[in-house]
Amino acid sequence: MATITLDNVEKKFGEAYAVKPLNMTINSGEFVVLLGPSGCGKTTTLRMISGLEAVTSGSIRFDDKDVTWLHPSQRDIAFVFQFFALYSHMTARQNIAFPLQAAGLPKAEVAVRVEDVATMLRIRPLLDARPGSLSGGDQQRVALARALVRQPAAFLMDEPLGALDAEFRETMRAEIKRLHIQQNATTVYVTHDQVEAMAMGDKIMIMSRAEVQQAGTPAEVYYDPSNLFVARFIGSPGMNLIEGQYSSGAVRLPGGNVYVVPDQWRKAIEDGLPENGKVIVGFRPESAVVSAEGTLNSVVYADDLHGGYSMLHLELPDSSIVHARVGREFSYPIGTPLQFDIDPQMVRFFNPVTEKALRLNGGEV
Repeated sequence: MATITLDNVEKKFGEAYAVKPLNMTINSGEFVVLLGPSGCGKTTTLRMISGLEAVTSGSIRFDDKDVTWLHPSQRDIAFVFQFFALYSHMTARQNIAFPLQAAGLPKAEVAVRVEDVATMLRIRPLLDARPGSLSGGDQQRVALARALVRQPAAFLMDEPLGALDAEFRETMRAEIKRLHIQQNATTVYVTHDQVEAMAMGDKIMIMSRAEVQQAGTPAEVYYDPSNLFVARFIGSPGMNLIEGQYSSGAVRLPGGNVYVVPDQWRKAIEDGLPENGKVIVGFRPESAVVSAEGTLNSVVYADDLHGGYSMLHLELPDSSIVHARVGREFSYPIGTPLQFDIDPQMVRFFNPVTEKALRLNGGEV
């Protein structure tokens, strides 16, 4: 499997950037997810890697081979699209075999490889069926089989689960991840679904406004977002963010709440804030600790049961809403006063001017 390297790759349409200069390395055998909202540049990046879109400048390498200007057929990649792109007049077997036949492989080898990949994806009983008679999930399995059978240097997937319903998506997530591990395949996967990205990726590259906002493991982008965009975009719901005024080790929040900053954060905050002392306090819903001894006051605005847990929507004295995740056994009527604290190991702070996260070792991201 190939290591894919992008050096200062950019794409412009006229004077408008689709992808701003991008440096990225996808290691051999790594599963990298390009995540972001529509129009952020993630699909354009994937298409430049595949050769379906020409770069404006920069270079792309597969291992030590410069493929920047090579045709897609010369890059040894397999592409899986959102819409299955199967040949309707062919059986599943013929669809899977087609790329091997086009490459001129012997019939016996084609037959063996088709049977092997069909067994791996558990679609052998479907090999003689045409796409029109298959479910969406089975059609996607056939499309995956057609990509896998080629044994390429890299797999490129553009929202391959986007056309499936929720149940099939969950099944296929596990299927694709299992295949990735079995094949040790270099995979670049595009999605706008952050749950999908968190579940599948070894590394997530979060894009917005044509550039990468943060690259890291799922845990890194969830617990240590580099800026406010990532904090809001990752998580369901996103990170709670409250702006306040820092002074003498505490943040005075709108409405009268005062949050005492953990000792380990005080120097980082004092060194990294603008002159007016404004700071944004961030914390995930599960980091809100509801208790009678809590120092932050709120009122229950809504209470949602999510099966294994409950999500409280808490109204602060300034009428802003934050979210707290609690055990499913807890239920509070609307209007109930509640106190909570923030887990000192999980709190994060952001500069409201630059929108960047502050770091314990000083400065910003």
